[in-house]
Amino acid sequence: MPGENLSRDEAHERAALLSVDGYEVVLDLRSAVGDSAETVRTFRSETTIRFRRTGEGTSTFVDLIAPSVTAVTLNGRSLDPAVVFDGSRIALDGLADENVLVVDARCAYSRTGEGMHRFVDPEDGEVYLYTQYEPADARRVYATFEQPDLKAPHRFSVTAPEGWTVWSNGAGERDAEGVWRFAETAPISTYITCVVAGPYHYVTDRYTRTLADGTELEIPLGAMCRKGLAKHFDADDVFLVTKQGFDFFHDNFDYPYPFGKYDQAFVPEYNLGAMENPGMVTFREEYIYRGKVTQAAYERRANVILHEMAHMWFGDLVTMVWWDDLWLKESFADFMGSFSLAEATRFTNSWVTFANNRKAWAYRADQLPSTHPITADIRDLEDAKLNFDGITYAKGASVLKQLVAYAGRDAFLEGARRYFKRHAYGNTRLADLLTILEETSGRDMKAWAKSWLQTSGVNTLTPAVTYDAEGRITELAVLQEGDELRPHRAAVGLYRLSGGELVRYARAEADITGARTVVADLAGEEKPDLVLVNDDDLTYCKVRFDEGSLATLRAHLGDITDPLARALCWSALWNLTRDALMPARDFVSVVLAFAGRETDIGVLQMVHAWGKSAVTHYAAPAWREEGGRLLAEGALRELRVAEPGSEHQLTWARFFAATASSEADFQLLEGLLDGTAKIDGLDVDQELRWSLLTPLAVHGRADETRIGEELTRDDTATGKRHQVRLLASRPSAAVKAQAWAQVVESDTLSNALVEATIAGFVQPSQRELIAPYAEKYFAVIERLWAERSIQIGMDIVRGLFPGLQDDEATLAATDAWLAAHEAAAPALRRLVLESRDDLARALRAQDCDRLAG
Repeated sequence: MPGENLSRDEAHERAALLSVDGYEVVLDLRSAVGDSAETVRTFRSETTIRFRRTGEGTSTFVDLIAPSVTAVTLNGRSLDPAVVFDGSRIALDGLADENVLVVDARCAYSRTGEGMHRFVDPEDGEVYLYTQYEPADARRVYATFEQPDLKAPHRFSVTAPEGWTVWSNGAGERDAEGVWRFAETAPISTYITCVVAGPYHYVTDRYTRTLADGTELEIPLGAMCRKGLAKHFDADDVFLVTKQGFDFFHDNFDYPYPFGKYDQAFVPEYNLGAMENPGMVTFREEYIYRGKVTQAAYERRANVILHEMAHMWFGDLVTMVWWDDLWLKESFADFMGSFSLAEATRFTNSWVTFANNRKAWAYRADQLPSTHPITADIRDLEDAKLNFDGITYAKGASVLKQLVAYAGRDAFLEGARRYFKRHAYGNTRLADLLTILEETSGRDMKAWAKSWLQTSGVNTLTPAVTYDAEGRITELAVLQEGDELRPHRAAVGLYRLSGGELVRYARAEADITGARTVVADLAGEEKPDLVLVNDDDLTYCKVRFDEGSLATLRAHLGDITDPLARALCWSALWNLTRDALMPARDFVSVVLAFAGRETDIGVLQMVHAWGKSAVTHYAAPAWREEGGRLLAEGALRELRVAEPGSEHQLTWARFFAATASSEADFQLLEGLLDGTAKIDGLDVDQELRWSLLTPLAVHGRADETRIGEELTRDDTATGKRHQVRLLASRPSAAVKAQAWAQVVESDTLSNALVEATIAGFVQPSQRELIAPYAEKYFAVIERLWAERSIQIGMDIVRGLFPGLQDDEATLAATDAWLAAHEAAAPALRRLVLESRDDLARALRAQDCDRLAG
């Protein structure tokens, strides 16, 4: 649509022209329920914007994506919507020094999780609404100046169906006329405004604290979910982590929470993990667990709660000028999530999870052709949407962890405190933060930023060790590789076998600079069995091993007693596999040998995912079947010996279901489902039932009737998504044709059901069945990108890329499309380039594995 993709230049021009004094938004959501004669169901949105002209010029535009506009009035002058509205913008001319704009429009309810999302619960027919805007979808709900640096107070009024409750950023109540009216917000960006409405189950609590000046801070707390999930909602744990987070951030930030109340809504069909709307945080409802889950799941939820809370300061109170500096909020929130989790909650090993999970995301993103500096070049909104990635989040957080090691914890936190006070309710750029950090640390932040924030790519650190005749270290050097050699504050640990355990006996920190750095403090130490560069995970790098250390890991990885060191070694071996330096079958052998001894449940789950990916993508095709069989046999072996009722038993049960491929495997799964087989202590609850049923559907053992029977047992929104996924996963050409048509040729499915259908369509054991869709994919993606919302476009382009057709022909077809579509949308080309890189990496790894066979 013309004008929908706002550019950075346009935003800068508009910010130079005007400032916004306030929004008043009036929504009528009564049309959300009941039958509708409209082709597209809509609601009334009336917006009043008060703004001032502060620069040269008399014309601008306001953003609005809506099916129709009823009326536009500027300073009492009526403008013809047919003339000034083009579907995404309203043109304004004749601006005065002070202006009042009133826009009356019909806005559309969303099925894609963008704007005002409408969900009908199949369990009870209830309708639930919520908004999701980042980076620029507030304009789907009300008329806005849709850019982060035009902050303003917002006041919302909402008319809703009888019996509903409505929430927004500010405190609200229903007046005598039945309208929900909300307190005016502090100045905030449009993308973090929010409305949640419906018959939600709502629980309340309260946080109190005595501040340094003796005043009492009281924050009303709320948490909500659909009524159908209320019986599973452990709000007490949500509130516990919330209060622990508020304690931590108030202890360290010295700036009281500035947004009044703090509601947290767990909502259906959510595209993201969560969103930091001040006073009204939204989360995907999958964080409410319907069955037994591991502590890793609770840790993941707690991390997200604290990540979003950190945003109240980093992102909401102080906001980036434009999306170039998205990292100013996301990297800090990602770092603070793990930091506060380790120091304020029961999840004291959160840095293990960070090293093993979050950084794996960063390493992958930083080796794609689309890699970019943490401070990225964001030309427009499509660029911005794609930069919510592993670099902006996890690499940025890793670099901040490096900064804490480089500048010191006290200097870092004092910098944060000054940053909030100096820029409260304002907008910032990189230079604003660097200036403050230079004040507090005494370090040259510009040089540090140039190396770490303004360049892309990941360095590789490898130990080079020489020994004397007595086996003592004469020199230990760290070799650094990469396009940009950076300064690393890193630790090197020396480990030796002792009493059947691999334990650290020496450690030294050093500033790693240039291509070769000698760690003098380790000279004279006894010869180690393992040299671990980046011990304690202080910096961001890929780790390599000398030959002796790699041999030690092949034989003794499970003997490492420190969970963080063990996680770092798992991660390093996985990077070797991805880089075609370790055959996939060798990695699988390490998984089979040592995964059963892994005590950290989050690490174990990652190792399972890596093991399955090694067989699916990186193993030589001739060895795939054997590799899959070995994983399934290993999973079943560990399942049978796991402690009954333990989270390890549950994790191995899921992994067995994910790898099952033989007749005996399927018979056991069927027995666990119908009760004729039993594994002591294993509770086959509804979520596990869907996991066990999945391979039966994929391999043709569960037909539509059997899947329908399971839906009858679990006739809920979650059950419906599982059913849709399993139906699309069946090994039938007709099934695949139907699934393709539902996603590609129709746009009637909601975002959640698009995701479920794609997940079912793409099955590694069905490569030949879906091979004909490779050519179709390249024929339709440009049209789909133009026709669908960016979120659905991203889901389809990524999800249906024919990566399982892993051969040179698919690589050539991808290159041919890229060559023929140089003028395609840059964001679309980026997605295809990233998928091409994944495919090329897989082919290199398969060659490596083939040579090992």
